[in-house]
Amino acid sequence: MKQAIRAAVVLVGLFNLVLGLAFLIRPAEMAAKFFLAAQGVQGLATIRADFTALFVGAALFVLYGAWKQRAAPLFLPIIMFAIGLFGRCATIIADGIVATTYTPMIVEAVMITVLIAGARAFSKRRWS
Repeated sequence: MKQAIRAAVVLVGLFNLVLGLAFLIRPAEMAAKFFLAAQGVQGLATIRADFTALFVGAALFVLYGAWKQRAAPLFLPIIMFAIGLFGRCATIIADGIVATTYTPMIVEAVMITVLIAGARAFSKRRWS
């Protein structure tokens, strides 16, 4: 079971790594897929830098945690994705629901769930 959870954690890491590298290489195309629009070169630079940092940074902690089978590195991406999910919930309250509301929320919730399962599986102390 621990190896299945580890594999799922690795998939979360690889998913985020691919997203981050895609933002680095094709920022305008990826921005459009995320319903963003860059304003000029500086807008592209911001998308390229910030989204690459978010996804690649999270991926590195996830993959390190999976590689070393350690819980601690997974807590940073758990917090990052939970903040993102909170922001989406705030958007529902502030702006309402549209057809595209739930898909990214489900993806974030699944990643959080997988990473919590990984943290539990890799933890050396018992969780209550």
